[in-house]
Amino acid sequence: MNHLSARERRLFDRDWLFSRSDSAEMAQTAYDDSGWRKLNLPHDWSIEGDFHVSHPSGSVGGALPGGTGWYRKHFKLNDTDEQSRYFIDFDGVYMNSTVYLNGHRIGFRPYGYIGFQYDLTPYIRKNGDNVIAVRVDNSTQPNCRWYSGSGIYRHVYLLRTPQQLYINHWGVYVRSHADGDRYAVKINVKLTNAEKKAKKVVVRNTILDREGRLVTGTSSTVRIHETAETEQTLRIRNPHLWSVASPYTYRVKTEILAGGKVIDTQITRTGIRSFEFSPTEGFSLNGVRMKINGVCLHHDLGCLGSALHEDALYRQLKMLKDMGCNAIRTAHNPPAPELLHMCDTMGLMVMDEAFDAWLQGKTRNDYASLFDEWAERDLTDMVLRDRNHPSIIMWSIGNEVHEQWNTRKNDTVSLAQVNILLNMPRDASALSDKDADRNVYALLTRRLADIVRKADDTRPITAGCNETSPKNNLFQSGALDIIGFNYHHRWIKDVPKNFPGKPFLMTESVSALQTRGFYMMPSDSVYTAPHRFKRPYVNPTFMCSSYDNMHTSWSSTHEATWDVIKHTPYCSGQFIWTGWDYIGEPTPYAFPARSSYFGIIDLAGFPKDIYYMYQSEWTDKPVLHLFPHWNWLEGSTVDLWCYYNHADEVELFVNGKSQGIRAKKDSHQYHVAWRVPFEAGEVCVVARKGNQEVGRKTIRTAGPPHNIRLTSDRSTLQADGKSLAFVTVEVVDKDGNLCPMADHQIHFT
Repeated sequence: MNHLSARERRLFDRDWLFSRSDSAEMAQTAYDDSGWRKLNLPHDWSIEGDFHVSHPSGSVGGALPGGTGWYRKHFKLNDTDEQSRYFIDFDGVYMNSTVYLNGHRIGFRPYGYIGFQYDLTPYIRKNGDNVIAVRVDNSTQPNCRWYSGSGIYRHVYLLRTPQQLYINHWGVYVRSHADGDRYAVKINVKLTNAEKKAKKVVVRNTILDREGRLVTGTSSTVRIHETAETEQTLRIRNPHLWSVASPYTYRVKTEILAGGKVIDTQITRTGIRSFEFSPTEGFSLNGVRMKINGVCLHHDLGCLGSALHEDALYRQLKMLKDMGCNAIRTAHNPPAPELLHMCDTMGLMVMDEAFDAWLQGKTRNDYASLFDEWAERDLTDMVLRDRNHPSIIMWSIGNEVHEQWNTRKNDTVSLAQVNILLNMPRDASALSDKDADRNVYALLTRRLADIVRKADDTRPITAGCNETSPKNNLFQSGALDIIGFNYHHRWIKDVPKNFPGKPFLMTESVSALQTRGFYMMPSDSVYTAPHRFKRPYVNPTFMCSSYDNMHTSWSSTHEATWDVIKHTPYCSGQFIWTGWDYIGEPTPYAFPARSSYFGIIDLAGFPKDIYYMYQSEWTDKPVLHLFPHWNWLEGSTVDLWCYYNHADEVELFVNGKSQGIRAKKDSHQYHVAWRVPFEAGEVCVVARKGNQEVGRKTIRTAGPPHNIRLTSDRSTLQADGKSLAFVTVEVVDKDGNLCPMADHQIHFT
């Protein structure tokens, strides 16, 4: 790095060395790492391992290996400036990371989902060779109820500031509110002066539109000894408002000037919008009422593991947005910063969530072991890092925490039984009869909410709760701005009575079980699995039905939940469990199952049939989706379903013969169906509006597999070593019809 007049933050991902071994000597500069593997970050070593029943993560954690690994990076600086300072930013390391620079221990951070920064200045050689070493310990498992991955699985950045006086890490805070026909934009800037000699500087903030044109600006003078904070207010008349349909963003340019020269600069993306959660009218954005049509999303990217790939993450969000999804819940931890950047620019609202456990754990080595020492810092850092994102509309301080009840930690419960235990009905003895001022868990809830509000007071706070009684300790605290239910959609009707004056949201819903392309008939029978606590569900297929007719014992079908939410004005919306399948938590099965069945989209990125039900309800796109396939045994009776919109009726034909016209009776019906005998050939559904055909969908019986069809989602790739193309592989017959029963193992070179 050469001498610069302003800060430089550069990606620090390339040319790391990695070893799956462990020795204290690996922290030392002179350690011989010549035999180590060379790689670029982000990196997840767990996904490179084999699935095995003996791995301590269990099938709930993906049945993949954890362990301990080391990363080392050699780098050289060419900087003769005595005033410059160096920092390193890690967006996420899973987990228990210890960082060393030139043999000196810089810091330790156990929570694998939070980003952190270290000051390298005391030990860095500005004009010479340096070695940074990172020990990552993910050996104490299980520590999650899903697949976590292992390693430096998010980006790393090296930051240089040219002066001893600089803008703090996450030190710029931007928020706005309506002020008549204008919006007031408040900007707080925190500064540090490492010289510790009083200095007078100018803080200048300017707002730029999307094209980089100046909108408005202001400046003020501040005298700083060690630390200082300034607050400025700018006003914009008739701004472009950020919305789901038009996610307009501005940039705030913060400059620090000394002696007329810029000594530090930071750019912050922001958006201007207003929103409201009403206890009677539900949710509105910029004064427009709408449902939050959201999904929960774990952080892994299927076969890519947890290592961040921007193209893969964008693909996930784009497919959800195309379905009509307008919100993401980061389940159940702080996400990669890139997810929030994408939500800002794509128009997806976010519930940003901190923890899956507080003091009382769900697995032997989960966040409960860290909570006492780290919760305040981790929660604060999440809010400080994320609070400028216009996409974030609420904070969640926890998910299904045991502190809802007056119960102790359940160490003896197996991972496979945790979800059932969490959602079992409890009698009154498990609920508190103390008032909130004497209820230790209510006081803890208040404490966590206060931590959030200290860092950001512009967004409401909620928590995902699966105890719906007002005596739930979290609800009793009075600290939650939004009552959030996980499941229990039948109790939504009692919310106004039980929680008068409180806005309401389904923080987690549905948990239906589906395997793409597998169908259990009769389709009008509903199957639950697992049936009850400590009673495993066994089915030799290891599949779940892709009709909307199978769900867990604590949940419901997609259609049943959506029907309640759609027709309940005070319900702000929902976050469906889940948008995509994810590695781990293979409910209702045990090993060799090792990934979930909950997703609307499967692990490879193919929509399940229910995707089109939501698309028909949540978008204006024309939808006509007939399923299942048309390859069955002669003599079979087959249930055919159809999701549709923008039509009055649909008619089914089997080999040209009508099987009858179907139409939805009312706004509570979401599909139509026929039960017909199988005849090889073709089935066709025709949609009509006002007696005019508006759509047609045909499915043909496929012949024997004949060839493989490859289809790429793009024709060109950037030659940057990071860009991805997703190639769909289909086994088809000689006429190009997809063979739905083909199960050939296909090898790629």
